[in-house]
Amino acid sequence: MKQLQVDVAIIGAGTAGMTAYRSALAHTRNVLVIEGGPFGTTCARVGCMPSKLLIAAAEAAHTAQHAGAFGVHAGPLRIDGEAVMRRVRSERDRFVGFVTEAVEKWPAEHKLHGHARFIDEHTLQVDDHTQVRAARIVIATGSHPTVPTQWRETVGDRLLINDDVFSWQTLPKSVAVLGAGVIALELAQALHRLGVRVRLYGRSARIGPLTDPALQALTRELFSRELSLQLEAKNLQLRREGDEVIVQTEAGEGRFEWVLAAAGRAPNLRGLGLENTHLPLDAQGVPRFDRRTSQIGDSHVFIAGDANSDLELLHEAADEGRIAGDNAGRYPDVRERPRRAALAVAFTDPQIMLAGRSHLELCHDKVSFETGEVLFEDQGRSRVMLKNQGALRVYAEHGSGRFLGAEMIGPAAEHIGHLLAWSVQRGDTVQQMLDSPFYHPVIEEGLRTALRFLQRSLRMGPVPVERCLDCGPGA
Repeated sequence: MKQLQVDVAIIGAGTAGMTAYRSALAHTRNVLVIEGGPFGTTCARVGCMPSKLLIAAAEAAHTAQHAGAFGVHAGPLRIDGEAVMRRVRSERDRFVGFVTEAVEKWPAEHKLHGHARFIDEHTLQVDDHTQVRAARIVIATGSHPTVPTQWRETVGDRLLINDDVFSWQTLPKSVAVLGAGVIALELAQALHRLGVRVRLYGRSARIGPLTDPALQALTRELFSRELSLQLEAKNLQLRREGDEVIVQTEAGEGRFEWVLAAAGRAPNLRGLGLENTHLPLDAQGVPRFDRRTSQIGDSHVFIAGDANSDLELLHEAADEGRIAGDNAGRYPDVRERPRRAALAVAFTDPQIMLAGRSHLELCHDKVSFETGEVLFEDQGRSRVMLKNQGALRVYAEHGSGRFLGAEMIGPAAEHIGHLLAWSVQRGDTVQQMLDSPFYHPVIEEGLRTALRFLQRSLRMGPVPVERCLDCGPGA
């Protein structure tokens, strides 16, 4: 059994782990990264980048199919499934290559392959070949798709997770998507636009990440125009008949070539041996940690990225890795780091975004706030591009006029979300935002309309309580 002694051990070499490594090196060269699978990031390998490659192909197909509305006719649409997936895999491999090249440049003594498990507070057992004694430890083990065991047993090799999609050699004929979150929506719409027969099943009436009740209703309406949706699917049952999977609900049954399980993700903590430590855990077995320091309790152990089950987004994982690695390197001189304003985007069409504090968070915290809104149906630039769907709702603090956050489903949400997250982080007031330049004609003029509406509400609304009357159950 090989014995190693290090200042900082980092479990996991994804986005959070790689960033933690670079941050810890600023304090000590005696750092070890332990990885049980391939070195690299979920984003590049099976997440953000390959999914956007598939979505880009779907957008090209959708644009070609609807070009006639502009008087442009290019002939019958033909989708080459093998060519679509060949580009997805090729570009995916290119992105993964950038990550693995970076890891290959690390000193060999800084890398160890194997699955780590806590033996005690400071000792990690890595497979059956190495014991690592670490003064400080960073947990950056990532997450995995959650799939009920019964589904796997029933469906067998006809059950997919999103990781599997990007290894396809060609596009399938039909897919049932189980889930109604961001991953499910993005993949369901992309596959549908590429000619795959798709039906999306959701357990509740919710679809996507938006929390504003008005926008939730609009989201359901917009996606139901294009996709086959079965929300509030009761008593969902799966069964296998040959090479087909039958999805049975109270509303009837559907037959599909594949079933894609996209109902959420869970942190990779099982088998980590946390029970052999005194680290504080929540009811789900996730370590309790401080978001400003990444420290678990008052211990020498830190946690970052999807493993903490907080905000499963790449930029958040990178920030958390930076905080965790820095504090692990300088421990016991643990320092608080400010977190950036929240920003989340779904690359559906229309796009979806949340910036700053959500409607649900504001209502839950009993914040006194006002709401402004714009509908994009008649917004100038949106109509020019035939992207005139959706709405933006913006929130500001009653009394001070400080901008708090926004939710949106509509055109260019990925860009407008950045503008609004920056305003939240700076602490802008609505008036300061309106004093900024707006060009013509651009989609951002719709944002100005919503802000003007919000400013009028702030001036006129003496009783902000009514703004929470539509929060819905559990708000």
